[in-house]
Amino acid sequence: MSSFWERGALRRQHPVVAVHPHDDAPEPSGRWPLGIPAVAQVLREGLEFSPGVTFLVGENGSGKSTIVEGIALAYGLSPEGGSRQAMHSTRPTESPLSDWLRIQRGIGSSTWGFFLRAETMHSFYTYLEQNPSPRGDVPFHEMSHGESFLAVLASRFDEPGFYCLDEPEAALSFNSTLALISVLQRISDDGGQVLCATHSPVLASLPGARILEVGEWGIREAAWEDLEIVQHWRSFLDDPKRYLRHLLD
Repeated sequence: MSSFWERGALRRQHPVVAVHPHDDAPEPSGRWPLGIPAVAQVLREGLEFSPGVTFLVGENGSGKSTIVEGIALAYGLSPEGGSRQAMHSTRPTESPLSDWLRIQRGIGSSTWGFFLRAETMHSFYTYLEQNPSPRGDVPFHEMSHGESFLAVLASRFDEPGFYCLDEPEAALSFNSTLALISVLQRISDDGGQVLCATHSPVLASLPGARILEVGEWGIREAAWEDLEIVQHWRSFLDDPKRYLRHLLD
């Protein structure tokens, strides 16, 4: 006969099973962000989540960051990055999407989470300096942008919770992006869950990850090799001059 803890582990689900629109969520319209096809689709259909890592991949303005932000806030994470306990705020710029979403949490799952967004990390480091962790922190502002990102990953991405990342590759070199891939794999292996908006074909190549391509069509599941961004990078690296001649002539 299995033990109580073994039975509990069998019942435990990943942190977020699905995101559903509230009954009073507005209808799609031309008003931002309701006019973004991917956002409109989430508000019509919701979004089911798989265990492990899910990438939202798309161009600027496609809505991927808006969706990650909305889900992170609906989960209870700080809008400018950090955990559920982080309380810092500079200039609110978030969309109202989180107000229209309801999180379906996994049974028995961890409530821990962390929101890492590239555009607000500088102010988040200041917040950490003013509110130091009992376990101590490295001097983030004295490190390079990429080094400080990796330090946050090492010190905060250490529990099997729900992690939202918005374009983390913005601060990372090729090798550092590979280091991030190993962190995301570890989180997945430990029973955590990741939702990440990215432009990076390198980051999105994580084996076993679910990829949702975001664009004028809304949201569609895609294989890595079929992503538009992968095809563009392959074509560019094969013949950069073919792309650049149209810009430089």
